[in-house]
This record gives sequence, C-alpha cells and structure tokens, in this order.
Amino acid sequence: MKRSAILGSAAMLAVLCAPAQAQFRSALQEAEATARETASAQQQIDQLDDQTASLLNDYRANLKQLEAARRYNASLERNIEAQERQLVRLREDIENVEGLQRAMQPLMEDMVARFGELVGADLPFLATERSDRAARLEGVLANPDMSAAQRYRLIVEAYQIEGEYGRTIGAYEGTVNFNGQELSGEFLRIGRVALMFKTPDDSTLLIYDAAAGDWTNLNRSYLQDVKYALRMAKEQTAPDIFFAPVKPPVAAQ
Repeated sequence: MKRSAILGSAAMLAVLCAPAQAQFRSALQEAEATARETASAQQQIDQLDDQTASLLNDYRANLKQLEAARRYNASLERNIEAQERQLVRLREDIENVEGLQRAMQPLMEDMVARFGELVGADLPFLATERSDRAARLEGVLANPDMSAAQRYRLIVEAYQIEGEYGRTIGAYEGTVNFNGQELSGEFLRIGRVALMFKTPDDSTLLIYDAAAGDWTNLNRSYLQDVKYALRMAKEQTAPDIFFAPVKPPVAAQ
C-alpha cells in the first residue's frame, strides 16, 4: 500500500514536471539560438572591423600618395617655370647671335693679322711651323664651313701656343745659313729672349741678333751652358740654373 502511494506520487510528479521540462528545453533551444546569433553577429562585427581597418590604412596610404603627388606637381611647376625663363634667355641669345657674329668677324680678322705680324717680328725659331700656323689661320677665316665659334677657338689655341713659347725653353734640330754655308745642328730657345745654335762637333756656336736680323758668333765661354740647357730642354736632366747671353732692356724713348 505504501509502495503504491510512492509510485503514484512519482507518476504525478512526472506528469507535473513534463511541462517544466518542455519549457526548459524550449528555453535551452532559444538560448542556443541566441548564442549562435550572437556568434554570427560578432563574426560580422569582426569582419566589419577588419574592413574598416583596411579601409583606414588604404585611406592613409592614399593621403600620403596624394601629398607626394602634390609635392611632385609643385616641383614640376617650378621646373617648368625655370625652363620657360631659360627659353626666354635663349630666344634673346638667338636674337643677338647675328649681331655677335658681326662684331666677332672684324675682331678675328685683326687677331689673325696680328698673329702673322707677331711671328714675323719674333725670333726666327720654328720658323716653318709657325708660318704654316699663321697661314692656316688665314684659311680658317676664309672657310665657309666653319662657324664663328670654331674659328675663334682655333685662333685662341694658336695664341696660347705662342704664349707658351715665352714661358719655356726648347730645343730642336735644323739648319742655318751662316757666312754662305748651310750648317746643320741644334737650336736652343730661351723663352723669347734668346735663340742660339750649335753644330754637333761644337765648332760653331751662334746667337741670333734681333737688332741686326742675322746670326752672329757667340762667345765660346757659353758653350757648356748651352750644352747643359739643351739637355734640360730635351728633359735629359733636371731643371737648373745656367748662364745665357741676354741683352739688357732698352729704355723707351
């Protein structure tokens, strides 16, 4: 009888608990659905956050590119302005070229004429070479294929060569006509102040007399100095001091 009462109570309790269990399962299912929806929403939030971060990074990168492009464009504008100023100057130079050429032509003609006069009035060292150079300059002026700049450069180079003669000593072989004889030997040039000549056997020692315009005998006391200076001119010995016959300067009248 007691056992039947317990079973009956249990059965009644089970009947009473059935709705509660159904509600609990329903609540559990709703909680699980809510959790899944929350997880899905969180996943979407994370994706949106990643997209936002990516877009922000792209925006910042684009801002840097825009700033770089602006600075580059500003640099190009400065270069264009400088080139435009240069074009203006070039146009002005081009307009002045014809006038400059007209002014240079008489100048170059005077320089070539003076060059020939310089060679003719100077000591007769390297006479053939220097005369040929003067003749070539005459041909340069008459050459229509040469520009004014090319002519001027060649004329200046010739003057530079002549200027170098005045600062150096030189030695070269050649011949002189002395007392009706053609003598072969070595020439010694000391700047533009002295020109001497010596035969290979040392029997003849001459110096050019600019006042007389001819060769004359040189005191043989200078022979060793001449021979030593010849070796220096040919770079066979180190530069040193030597004696040379030089006329004193003449006071201007």
